[in-house]
Order: sequence, then C-alpha cells, then structure tokens
Amino acid sequence: MLWISGCGSKEEANETSNAEKSNVKAEEETLPDELRIGYQKSSILLFLKEKGSLEKILAEKGVKVTWHEFQSGPPLLEALNAGKIDVGYVGGAPAVLAGAVSDSELAYLAYEPEVYRAIVVPKDSPIQKIEDLKGKKVAFGKGSSAHYLLLTALESVGLTLNDITPVYLQPSDARGAFERGNVDAWVIWDPYLADAEESGGARIIADAKGLPRQYGFIVGRRDYLQENRELRNLVISELEKVHKEIQADKQGAAENFSQKTGISKDVWKQTLERREYGVFDITPEVVGDAQQKLADTFLEAGLINEKINVQDAVLSD
Repeated sequence: MLWISGCGSKEEANETSNAEKSNVKAEEETLPDELRIGYQKSSILLFLKEKGSLEKILAEKGVKVTWHEFQSGPPLLEALNAGKIDVGYVGGAPAVLAGAVSDSELAYLAYEPEVYRAIVVPKDSPIQKIEDLKGKKVAFGKGSSAHYLLLTALESVGLTLNDITPVYLQPSDARGAFERGNVDAWVIWDPYLADAEESGGARIIADAKGLPRQYGFIVGRRDYLQENRELRNLVISELEKVHKEIQADKQGAAENFSQKTGISKDVWKQTLERREYGVFDITPEVVGDAQQKLADTFLEAGLINEKINVQDAVLSD
C-alpha cells in the first residue's frame, strides 16, 4: 500500500511538473514574433539600442526587435496609435495629446526624469529674458515637451502664445531656421539643445527650472503590453541597467555614443551630465499631479478638445 501510494505521489508530482513545464512553454509560445520600439535621441532607449542586450535576450525567445527613430514624440505616438510600433519613449506633452485621441492605444508603463530643455536665442540676440519674446518668432515642435515649456514659461511672466508668433517645426528644421535667422528663438531639448549651444551659437535665456515638472514616459499599445507582461518587464529591466551604467561612467558613454551617432563627444557629455537617471513605476504625483496639470493646460490652450483623466491610460498589473 505504501509502495503504491508512493508511486502515486511520484506520478502526480511528475504530472504536475510536466504541466508546469507545458504552461511555461505555452507562455513562451504566446510571445509575439516582433517587438517594434520607437526611440528618440533624447531617450536612454537610444543607448539600449546601441548596447544590443535586449535583442540577444529576446532572440532566444524567438522575438525579433526592430528600432524606429523619431525626431520628437508626436510622430512617434502617431505611429503607436496606428499600430506601427509597440513600445516607445516620449515626453509628457505628446503622451497627453495621444491619450486624447478617440480610441487611443496609449498606455503608460514607466517614467524617467525629464530631459534638460530650454529656450535659446542666437548669442548676439538682444533678447535677454522671457518677456523679450513678446512679438518675436519662436520655433518649437507643436504638441511637444518644448510646447509645454513655452506655454508655462510665458505664463510665468503674464504672456501667452498670442503674444508671440509660433513657428511649428521639428528639431532638424528648427535648427536650420534658427541658424539662418528666420526665427528669433527656439525651444528645444537635449541633445539638440547641447549641440545648438556647442556649434550653433545658441544662448539659453530660460530653462525648465521653477516651471511645472515634465517627465519622460515609456509607453506602449495597451493590448500589446497587457498580453506580453514578460516582454514589458524585460524592456524595463534592461533599460534600468543601461541607466545605471551610463550614470556610473558618463565620460565613457559620451565617447562610445559619439562614435555611433556622429554627435560630438562634448555634446553627449553635456547632455549626460545635466540629466537625471532611473526608470520608475508610475506614481500618483507623476500622473495625477504633473501629467494631469499638463493635460488641463493643453485643454485651456485648445490643443485637446475635451478634458481627459490621465490615470485612465496607466497600465495596471
């Protein structure tokens, strides 16, 4: 009886073990064939791309990783809502606009500290402070983090967009317009900002210090992220490692990525020195306060048509 009972226990244990293995295998088999990541040069995702660690891990699981570069957040999120990418990094402002679209696919996964951004003018410009922008042409990406910076900067001195002439341009086009003197000022973020200071004769008249906080976000298509928890955890885990590696050796990172991107070492060094690091879970302060304030500001400015609750787009476990 004991022998039979023992055999039964072993058989049950084997069946349980096999079932667990089957479940693991089934989970592995449900992973998608491809992970499409949208990135910007202002994002640490760029460094994750160059490192190549995520591709190696996912290749073993049968998942192909493809990378898609965007100059700013709005076009990246258009691609996400259109189902052309699965995960990406954007600033808070573009995320709000994408979340306000009917049947939006946007889901917040995690956040990073904000990238350094500022309002710049040519070094010999008579413009010295925010108030001097009144009546001037100012270039920035519509719906970008720069747009929100400009709105809040103008508000801080009693001005609005109606007091300036907005010139909506993506970073590469804005750089050309700035250097040709077609605009009086430019609102931009690193590394484009650091590059403009280094080689474009730009002078900062105001940055984001003292203004409402903005954050960078790792976002994705809601259904995709909910169906692939293992994959999303891998992305965040590898991204966290890269943040720590860069923070520990900014000089080495600057040299490495100067070679790979064609952007000068000094520009990368300045970019990496004046940013904060880390990948964090979404908190009420980030979404309920900072991001909701941004959404309400965009509603008042007419950039979105209806009030939205940003918390609705937070990915739940």
